[in-house]
Amino acid sequence: MSEHSERSVVVERTSSGRFVATNTRGGSIEFGTSPDSGPDTGFTPVELFLAAIGGCSAVDVDAATGRHAEPTRFSVTVRGDKVSDDLGNRLTNLEVAFTVTFPDGEGAERARSILPRAVRASHDRLCTVSRTVEVGTPVTTTVTEA
Repeated sequence: MSEHSERSVVVERTSSGRFVATNTRGGSIEFGTSPDSGPDTGFTPVELFLAAIGGCSAVDVDAATGRHAEPTRFSVTVRGDKVSDDLGNRLTNLEVAFTVTFPDGEGAERARSILPRAVRASHDRLCTVSRTVEVGTPVTTTVTEA
């Protein structure tokens, strides 16, 4: 286990239905729900969740293949079906699809050949986000009065 294994973010409300998450290094991302007054292009929490799955796997796969060749295209599409049933609101049928293209050349051939193995390794043991979902880690909630 790593020396510092805890990860955390703080989510704060900025206005009705709008929030900002800040990490311990000072980075932040805004998100929320679409306002009734019109369309909003910001991310929803569910979209951030999908982005986290895709981003985690993308980082793993890029590290494995990118040392051999620079891709000319690297895209990861993550999708799922939002359902509400006896188990509550959740996503089902999660899918992560990689579209990666490498230019011609010796390094590119190596990158292409290890791409499927890198995707599998990310899914099976490296990507913390998708591994957490698949293992089914419980979430504990508490309320602290300010």
